[in-house]
Amino acid sequence: MTTTEQPSPEVPEAPGSVPVRVRGLRIALTGSGSDIVDEISIDIAPGEVLGLVGESGSGKTTVGMSLLGYCRPGGKVASGEVLIEGVSLTSLRDDALRGLRGGVVSYIPQDPGTSLNPALRIRTQLFETLEEHDERDSSRKEARIREALEEVALPSDDEFLRRYPHQLSGGQQQRVAIAMAFAPRPKVIVCDEPTTGLDVTTQARVLETIRDLCRSHQVAALYVSHDLAVVADLADHVAVMYAGRIVEAGPRDQMFGAPTHPYTARLLRAVPDIQGKRAVIGIPGRAPLPGHRPEGCFFVDRCHLAGDQCHTAFPPVEQVGPKHSVRCYRWKDTAGSLPRGEAGPPEVTKLGEPVLTVRRLNAKYGARDTLFEINLSVARQECLALVGESGSGKTTLARCIAGLHSDWTGDVMLGDAALQTAARRRSTDARRRIQYVFQNPYASLNPRRTVGQTLARQFKLFFPNAGGDMSGRVTAILEQVALSGEAINRFPDQLSGGERQRVAIARAMAAEPELLVCDEVTSALDVSVQAAIIDLLRELRVDTGLSILFITHDLALIRTLADRVAVMTDGRVVEEGPVAQILDTPEAPYTRQLLDNTPSIEAALAHVGDA
Repeated sequence: MTTTEQPSPEVPEAPGSVPVRVRGLRIALTGSGSDIVDEISIDIAPGEVLGLVGESGSGKTTVGMSLLGYCRPGGKVASGEVLIEGVSLTSLRDDALRGLRGGVVSYIPQDPGTSLNPALRIRTQLFETLEEHDERDSSRKEARIREALEEVALPSDDEFLRRYPHQLSGGQQQRVAIAMAFAPRPKVIVCDEPTTGLDVTTQARVLETIRDLCRSHQVAALYVSHDLAVVADLADHVAVMYAGRIVEAGPRDQMFGAPTHPYTARLLRAVPDIQGKRAVIGIPGRAPLPGHRPEGCFFVDRCHLAGDQCHTAFPPVEQVGPKHSVRCYRWKDTAGSLPRGEAGPPEVTKLGEPVLTVRRLNAKYGARDTLFEINLSVARQECLALVGESGSGKTTLARCIAGLHSDWTGDVMLGDAALQTAARRRSTDARRRIQYVFQNPYASLNPRRTVGQTLARQFKLFFPNAGGDMSGRVTAILEQVALSGEAINRFPDQLSGGERQRVAIARAMAAEPELLVCDEVTSALDVSVQAAIIDLLRELRVDTGLSILFITHDLALIRTLADRVAVMTDGRVVEEGPVAQILDTPEAPYTRQLLDNTPSIEAALAHVGDA
């Protein structure tokens, strides 16, 4: 592959000191020398948030970790430099890098549940952070700990400090991680998808916390995310990465209001619109991996504007306007060139009889009541969305319906038949008719089984006497979820996140279910893959007559898929009705609060215009 000498589009330097300056960074694989990221140049000023966006595998996290002087195993800095507060990280020894991490440059991880030590109390973990990077005066550390917790809107009393991480909610864990990052008063902070998996209310609090702390303490922040709506709400400038290179960069309002790279524009079309004014359209294909990137523009095989020149050399940097640059030969043709599509769920001429009916369901965990008098139904070929904050009871209700949680009373009817509380006490046919797709595709598939073995096991479990060509049946179900038959012999770790989730859906569909329970199935996926999964579920509804119970905290997403929505809080359904009615004219104050806290690109740009 031929590399050019062109720098990447960069956010121009702000007046005064620049805590973060990256120039011509190339990180390559140690064996082959293939670049993971290349020609990366960025500046981040004090108090500024730079959003770094792109699909999974684009190199966002690799760039983010380079600000801490870290390369993943098998990677190395091949050229370029990373300057933090004027100090080149490539010139520092390991002990100096350890001193810099946490003190000068802090890190907020994606999953605080795994990054916080489960064996240590919150107080101990905060103390350890300050002992490493702050003065050793105990009284000052104690004051700083309480101040840091108050800054992230958490209790600072002794009772809270005595808790272990598992005694906190996901939002509280994330805010503890933020407090740990900001407590040493760093100059730079790297936020790696810190709101993925959080409900919209908790996410709004976390984003407000990060924004306020960056501005009040003049911290330069790199915010790595695949959630463009969040970035539109938080960032000052945005850089878009594709296949290891920055392809467009500029001020937030210009990037989202008038994108010039076809990839940026396609990403924006894949973002759900809570107002329902435009269709959600995914991006066909996938980004090329290191060592397999084409000679010309890396986006050429997925671009609807690609011409002959795009196949020969990577585009140079073009200045679109003040502080806005792009690397594309056809950037002037991007506006107005995107494919159109219909917004909203598929048209279903007539919904059938109820597949699922829940009456007066109450549930407990031990001595604690969690669900109260739940009543709802799902008709044949209907999609019912179940929304609410973390802890509202959405997943508990879904697990009761599927028989994965058995401590409940009331009635769950599958058609005309009442179901037993536990799946083990239900008939094989009842278990077949309700299938569950879990949130995390990385944990829900057996890593020691190939895709073919996973799907064949499902066929053998529910259709033991079917006979026929098992390989053909597996291939057919893979094709139903838009996967190639070549995936049969692959293990889960050889698949992307979107491909794994498709396999999980294929496993469920192999049982020929009547009801598919989807529990936050898109929360860990980037927007283009999310759009493709939503398209798949819509097609399955139309083609197979499938009913779906779709659990999510993303209200913008449900307009593209669901017919009706039920809103839950504190174990109760507080509002239920058609999607358009609930999203456009909500009656419950809690629903209005959820909508107010849901980030959207349109709202962020409108706010900029009002300002």
